[in-house]
Amino acid sequence: MTTLRHCQSEASAAALAQRATACLIDEARLTPKPGLVDMRGSGAHRDLTLALMERSAHALTPAFHQLAQQSWQRPADIALRERIGELGREGERQMMAATGNVNTHRGAIWAVGLLVCAAAMQGGQGDSATLANTAAQLAQLPDRAAPRQFSNGLRATHRYHVPGAREEAQQGFPHVTGLALPRLRLSRQLGATETEARLDALLAIMTSLSDTCVLNRAGLAGLTAMQTGARAVLQAGGTAQPAGRQALAQLDAALLALNASPGGAADLLAATLFLDRSTPN
Repeated sequence: MTTLRHCQSEASAAALAQRATACLIDEARLTPKPGLVDMRGSGAHRDLTLALMERSAHALTPAFHQLAQQSWQRPADIALRERIGELGREGERQMMAATGNVNTHRGAIWAVGLLVCAAAMQGGQGDSATLANTAAQLAQLPDRAAPRQFSNGLRATHRYHVPGAREEAQQGFPHVTGLALPRLRLSRQLGATETEARLDALLAIMTSLSDTCVLNRAGLAGLTAMQTGARAVLQAGGTAQPAGRQALAQLDAALLALNASPGGAADLLAATLFLDRSTPN
């Protein structure tokens, strides 16, 4: 019986890792995304391509697998928090080796990785709120081995006095559970295609997220343009409507002109897709 349980947990951990990787790839391929890498090109980036994003996602599969293995039906405690921190940093090293030291998915390792852990901690069960809250319990715990130096995201949160990726996770991913996931499912119910529904979910995140990627590249002007433009798309009926598609094109042009790329929103869209596939509607 113990061997059977081990085989079942191992199979589930592998499935969670594959799901996480697939969500990163689906986010990267989603087109047209304003300011972001997609199937049209590199968006506001000079060092990123779709092929690089996909290679990065595949390189992270082993890290996601180990996160799920280590978290399987375990409680949230310091030992687990520090172990997943260690695995996350190793995953980051694997990502950087695969991309030639280009940061493709650092934020997604944090957001999606925490949700992979949460799903494993719940034994592959639980609704979206349960998984988000479980991830928050982990994110709230300290990691004594965490790097002391500031990342670009942390520098932006301090400079502009806004919450960042850490706070988003500690609060249970409110942009995912309160905005993106409901919008994704509403757009589907209203007859949008899957691409349109996912774009609407991304835009829902962008309406209020203090995206540190945008702040780093374009300051408060870029953040205001992102939030205002995203609201305009949804107010026009979303990307399934002609007016919404026109507003999306205008938002894309505005972000490109500002050299702004909402990478934080993209990471949370990948997290949204992961929760959507991991929990019942």
